[in-house]
Amino acid sequence: MKYTTKITCTFLLFLFCTSCVFSQKSNVVLIAPDMKIKTKLSDNQLLELVEKQTFRYFWDFAHPVSGMARERSNTSFNYGNEVVTIGGTGFGVMATIVASERKFITRKQAAAHTLKTVNFLAKADRFHGAYPHWLNGETGKVVPFSKKDNGADIVETSYLFQGLLTAEQYYNSADPTEKELRAKIRKLWNEMEWDWFTRNQNVLYWHWSPEYNWDMNMPIRGWNECLITYVMAASSAPHGIKKEVYSEGWTNSKTFVNGKKYSGITLPLGFEYGGPLFFSQYSFLGLDPRGLKDQYADYWEQNKNHTLINRAYCLENPKHFKGYGVNNWGLTASDSWNGYAAHSPTEDLGVITPTAALSAFPYTPEYSMQALRHFYQDLGSNIWSEYGFVDAFSEEHNWYAKSHLAIDQGPIIVMIENYRSGLLWKLFMRSPDVKKGLTKLGFSSPTLKK
Repeated sequence: MKYTTKITCTFLLFLFCTSCVFSQKSNVVLIAPDMKIKTKLSDNQLLELVEKQTFRYFWDFAHPVSGMARERSNTSFNYGNEVVTIGGTGFGVMATIVASERKFITRKQAAAHTLKTVNFLAKADRFHGAYPHWLNGETGKVVPFSKKDNGADIVETSYLFQGLLTAEQYYNSADPTEKELRAKIRKLWNEMEWDWFTRNQNVLYWHWSPEYNWDMNMPIRGWNECLITYVMAASSAPHGIKKEVYSEGWTNSKTFVNGKKYSGITLPLGFEYGGPLFFSQYSFLGLDPRGLKDQYADYWEQNKNHTLINRAYCLENPKHFKGYGVNNWGLTASDSWNGYAAHSPTEDLGVITPTAALSAFPYTPEYSMQALRHFYQDLGSNIWSEYGFVDAFSEEHNWYAKSHLAIDQGPIIVMIENYRSGLLWKLFMRSPDVKKGLTKLGFSSPTLKK
């Protein structure tokens, strides 16, 4: 009798909680997952399916109060169910634009959802305009990323604004929701004090904490995932940095210029073998690398060659890991059988991360399609899920993640769409602020002449 009563109470509690969640998302029409593996899809049909199913992470699984992207789909590391990510939300804002254009949702739904997120961000914790790495998606309060990382994170903030400036260009109609959205994005953007994070030096600093001040002491120097941070900082009219912050800060590193060959492929910038593939992806969700150059590199060549080197390493497979090959490649930061790791040719644990090859579609479309078909058709029973592909897998260790991460799912949608239509690149590069910032830093690009 007690057991029956307990089940009944639990079921009623479940119904109550479910109704609460869906009442908070009453204007959201959920997208049904497509779980049956299909073997005769055309390339475009498969790309469309992957975009749509992956978008469910940012739509069906969005935080019900804030609309922001949850950090991950599981509760690893004991930080609970309310954690939302600033950078991942920026990626999600861009993914929502894709969903609108591809008719997964309506433009009206996309604008309303993005406005909901922007309204939440306007009330959330900020520090000189910058957001922390994580927020509580219900309260808007900081969730510390680590002990001293409980304040501003300008790299995550730059990913957010990459998405918001893209949205400002996309939602350009006279519709009241879109007008309100543009105005509120502009207000958040103008309140971000990029120049304050130089500490009056010619370099940007990653973190600041109201409790620990500048104790983390991490100047942002390249080559890595942070180019967009300098571009955003230069693009601000009220709080922009000067060129010397870029030329004396970002480029002042032993790991900036490379110039060596790996597998016969020249790598202009970066670590040995290029590092994890997200270096060539996160900054370039909006920043169009086609024809983008400065005195240091041709960024299309940089990103394409980085990808080709990463793939060539997987084909050579010096550690003889099971599964690596022409259709199974891609090393980047993700979960692994042994915790979270920044997978790369110099940190190879036998883990393939789908976002690595799939977010490289603009650079290596033929090779990325080979990987996509293998992931979906051959490995789909283990790695295809309700939110697209799981975060990572290792055939060597017979390990398949159950998790998804916003910062890995988002680039899959955005970069596949940039390959298909160039949509996000066109929108972001249309921003007058971005044009001025790139020009200030000494970049050239065909888009700057338009």
